Amino acid sequence: MNKYNFDQFYKDLHELHISLSDSQIEQFILYYEMLIEKNKVVNLTAITDFDEVLKKHFVDSLSLVKAYDLNQSEGGITMIDIGTGAGFPGIPLKIAFPNLNVTLLDSLNKRVDFLNEVISELGLEGIEAIHGRAEDYAKPGQLREKFDLCVSRAVSNLSVLLEYCLPYVKVGGKFISYKSEKIVEEIRDAEYALRLLGGKVEEQISFILPDSDLCRNLFVVVKESITPDKYPRKAGMASKKPLKANKLI
Repeated sequence: MNKYNFDQFYKDLHELHISLSDSQIEQFILYYEMLIEKNKVVNLTAITDFDEVLKKHFVDSLSLVKAYDLNQSEGGITMIDIGTGAGFPGIPLKIAFPNLNVTLLDSLNKRVDFLNEVISELGLEGIEAIHGRAEDYAKPGQLREKFDLCVSRAVSNLSVLLEYCLPYVKVGGKFISYKSEKIVEEIRDAEYALRLLGGKVEEQISFILPDSDLCRNLFVVVKESITPDKYPRKAGMASKKPLKANKLI
């Protein structure tokens, strides 16, 4: 640990009211080192500087605590991270909150292989990485409506993310989208998709990452009713033809 300076990380965690043990800090170090090493052969992240990874990946991932009580269930919260990429936000959340039962879903097998290596090396339990498309695992009999919480840092617009993510959420559960920009227009465009898919906007939480000028938004949707079986549509349709009231579906 001596070769890394964690002063700012500890300050950021304090601002988020998160306390980590030495072993959890060591897990974050190992995760960082594995990320940088694997990034030499697989494109995982454009951010490689230690301090920037801590801020823009780890702290950003953990900022979910502003929108969701991750200690609320004694039995453990079930969470799926759609389009997890290099494991954000799912792995940082699992390290900090071991009670979470986490599923990481990504469409690129090389990334899933990396995630499985991280899970093994960090000794994480109650977490799995799955290779596949969001459209496939959301089918009835798969992982449909199995989770208390679905999260995503994917860059797609909200209408697309809602179609990918809400089918995984139990009625009464939540979908939370991480956004880096103001999303007023996206919310307006997503109103039809929300009604159609059984969701309702609970809140939008805007904030600046600690000790930075980085604007973040957490867009919180509560699942009020079952998502019709036809959604998500077949592969690629959500992106090609986002759900809008004036479009044929």
